[in-house]
Parts: sequence; structure tokens; C-alpha cells
Amino acid sequence: MNETETTPPADSAHSAESVGRVILLTTSHRVAPGLLSWPAWQALHGADEVLCADATHPQLPYLREAGVRVEQGAPTAQELVDACAGGRTVLVVATAEGDRALTDGLARLAGSGRVAMPDLELLPASYDLPGARLLDLVQVMDRIRAECPWSSQQTHKGLAKYAIEEAYELVEAIEEGDREELREELGDVLLQVVFHARIAEEATGEPDGDEPFTIDDVAGGIVEKLIHRHPHVFGDDSADTPEDVKAHWLRTKAEEKQRTSVTEGIPLGQPGLALAAKLASRARTAALEVDVPSGEGVGYELLALALRAEAEGVDPEAALRVAARAYRDAVRAAEGAGAGPGA
Repeated sequence: MNETETTPPADSAHSAESVGRVILLTTSHRVAPGLLSWPAWQALHGADEVLCADATHPQLPYLREAGVRVEQGAPTAQELVDACAGGRTVLVVATAEGDRALTDGLARLAGSGRVAMPDLELLPASYDLPGARLLDLVQVMDRIRAECPWSSQQTHKGLAKYAIEEAYELVEAIEEGDREELREELGDVLLQVVFHARIAEEATGEPDGDEPFTIDDVAGGIVEKLIHRHPHVFGDDSADTPEDVKAHWLRTKAEEKQRTSVTEGIPLGQPGLALAAKLASRARTAALEVDVPSGEGVGYELLALALRAEAEGVDPEAALRVAARAYRDAVRAAEGAGAGPGA
């Protein structure tokens, strides 16, 4: 060792350890209380002190049942740093809203440079799975249905028009290519599903009433349907092309519905061009030779155009909307042309 090198003080390692450690334990309210990660349980059992500011925190009964002693308290940042003196580890169970005042205070102390800070660790103890925010939507809808004077009075029939409107707005966002609008409109459509399911949950089940069902029944039904209609994904069948997948779908759907006509299940209340195209698609898929009815008037002319579009692989509704938008632009151009001086 040359003369310019120095050895650290003998107690430097002890000094580094003496500042201790703060662990901020976060949990998700969307996961059942007590279902914590193994590192979280290790930290809880290994800490010298466990604090929680929320006496009603859903994790507390499970922590105490597991033998973890939890002290009630909301220390300031400085008090928490002092509690770590001597190399102690203090674990803070964060509240559902977070502990912003505490974390901000620790950040200010660390930035001041005047305080020997303990090691700081953020330890997520439970994580949201994909789709977890749907649980929030269900809870919010429950409260709105119970407390909102308007929402509490709504029925399936009363809300039906909104489902149609939201579906059209979703289609418009898709055709416009507006990603932000698409996200919002998908949320509005999802709201309709959750709202109707919440209303259905209140059915009495009496002989003269409707059988109640919940959002879980809705989700469970579509999950079962998707699995059954995708045997190439969840079963032993194979499908190498989109055409194979469609054949699987149509075959399993026919087995489920046991319909006597290809026209069954087609909603007659949908827009006319879409209805004509859907009927033509069903007939073509079933390889039926159909005599197209002839008659006079615009209706039959539109029917012929819709059938021709479907045969050419064109969605007549979408095609007409494109043309209608062009006409809208022409209307606006005409309005602008007539808005000059003296108009």
C-alpha cells in the first residue's frame, strides 16, 4: 500500500449498518387480503418493527393471525429515520391511498444531505392481474346503482337505446382511426354491459319475475362459449387458416343452437343494409340457392345493392357510411361557399 492510500475507520462498516432500513410494503385491494408474496412474508417476519397507520387495513387480521405484531402509528419521516437507528429494520404497511406525506418527507430528508438516511426499499406484496381494474368498475357500478337517483331507477328497456348509441360511437371511432376515442368508447360499451348485469342481479326470481344473474355469470358464460368454440386452442382439434377457425365456430355454434333455419338469431332490428348482408352471408355459407325477391321501389333496389356488396366481400353499411361522410363534407363545403360577404 502506498502512502496516499488510507484505510477506512474500523467502525465504518458498523456505521453503514447503523442507519438501518425502511421497507414500504404495498398491496393491491383487488387481491384477497393475506395473499402476499413470499418475500413480503419474509420481510414482515424479519422486521424489527411493523407499522400501519390504518386501523381498518384489510391485511391486519391476516398479519396478526400469522404472528406478525403490527403497531398502530403514522410516524413522520424523521421519526421513521430515528426508529431505524442502530441498524433496525422498520416495515411500513402502506394504506390503500398510499403514504404520500411519509414518502415525500423521506425524499426531502434524503435531498437535504444533512441526515444519514436508512436504506429505502419499496416492496410490492401483491400485484394486480390483467383485468383487475374491472373489479373497480363493478364496485363503482354497485355504489352508483344504490345511491344515484337516476341510475337506481333504470331498467333494461330504458337503457337499450344507450347501448345502441354507444355501439355506433365505437364503430365511428374505429372507422376514424382515433385511438384515444376508441379507448373511451370501449369503456362506454363496457359500462353498458356492467350496468345491465347489475340490474339483472336485482331480479327477484319469483315465478312472475326474471331469474337473477350477475356479472360473474355473464363473464363465465362467455368464457365457456369461447373455450368450446375454439377447440383448436383449448382442445385437440387443429386449425391452420382463418377459414378453418370460422368452420369450427359455425359447426360448434350450430350444435349449440340446434336451429332449424339459418335466419334464426339474426336481429331484425338492425340497420337494413346490415340485415340484408347478414342474411345473404348466412345463405351463402349454407350454400343455399335463393331466389331474390323482385319488386318495385327503393327498398328492393337497396336490397340488390346490399346483396351485391356482400357477394363482393364489401360491408354495405360501412361503404354507405364512407359515402355519407363524403356527402357530409360536400354539405359543409356548400355551407362555406355560401357564407361569404352578402350571404
